[in-house]
Amino acid sequence: MRQSIHAGSSWKIVLCAVAGAGLVSSSPWASRGSQQPGPGPVSQKFWPSEFGADDQRGAANRITPAKVTGAARLVNKGQIYQLGRIYEHGMPIPGKRHFSLTIPGLPTSAPTGSNNIVSNDEMFSGEIGQVGTQFDGLGHVGVRLGGEDYFYNGNKLSEFGDTYGLKKLGVENAGVFFTRGILLDVCAQSGKDRLPAGYVISPDELASCLKNANLELQAGDVVLIRTGHGKLWMKDNQTYGAGEPGIGLAAAKFLSDRKVSLIGADTWAIEAVPHERADLAFPVHQWDLTKNGIYHLENLDLEQLAADGVREFCFVFSPLRLKGATGSPGNPIAIR
Repeated sequence: MRQSIHAGSSWKIVLCAVAGAGLVSSSPWASRGSQQPGPGPVSQKFWPSEFGADDQRGAANRITPAKVTGAARLVNKGQIYQLGRIYEHGMPIPGKRHFSLTIPGLPTSAPTGSNNIVSNDEMFSGEIGQVGTQFDGLGHVGVRLGGEDYFYNGNKLSEFGDTYGLKKLGVENAGVFFTRGILLDVCAQSGKDRLPAGYVISPDELASCLKNANLELQAGDVVLIRTGHGKLWMKDNQTYGAGEPGIGLAAAKFLSDRKVSLIGADTWAIEAVPHERADLAFPVHQWDLTKNGIYHLENLDLEQLAADGVREFCFVFSPLRLKGATGSPGNPIAIR
């Protein structure tokens, strides 16, 4: 999820959800629609988790040995799809986040030994879990209730927050995702080249995608949603970052009711921006991550998977074991 949205000629901050930050709404789209302020997606006590009061894995607990073996049986062609974007200079990055990779000296290590071995090393700086293809961990987004900032399973930021890495809910707790994956190609179903920014995907559209593919969602599944927005990546970064189509709260509830483990998309926030309710800021993030422990995987490349008509596959992703981090980079793959 991005920290800011480009609107016109200025950057308007709508959310700060990096390590150690709570959720703050400034409602930059107050003129959109006629919705009246009301309760947000998380407005009262939402813990303990169904997985126990001490749980830090959330919906990843649904990836059982049976899910793993079932996913493995989906591989019959041996074809691999890389769903992660290339991390490179110039890729869409929100606000003041940054990405920098340099080789400090060529070669980095001078000739050593009688065999004159030389080597190159890289130096990286940036928000390692929140740029490019990014996996949102459970320490990424929370809610302020009664003066306290609560995250998944009722964990108080005042008790687990630390500037050198979260003491709880770090991405190292998520584990490996090896499970059944489902692609819901809402873009293709709509007959459009890509869905427009602010387009709110409904539960009915998700259900239609499933029906057309003759599939049903199962607990522990990973659901990837194609909107066509990803076609703008590195071609029109300004439009890519200015807004996006995505699911609304009703569709998020449709997926959480079906006990999925992770939701991914070819967009930077999974949910529609501008939001369907002008008084809320990134409500789907709160519903999924904070309340239900369902992970997000953003900025995916789903074009080839969709072009080949793949709708069901073995999904594999292992977040980096970054202790106390809010998220992780990576290259998720689909195998059929």
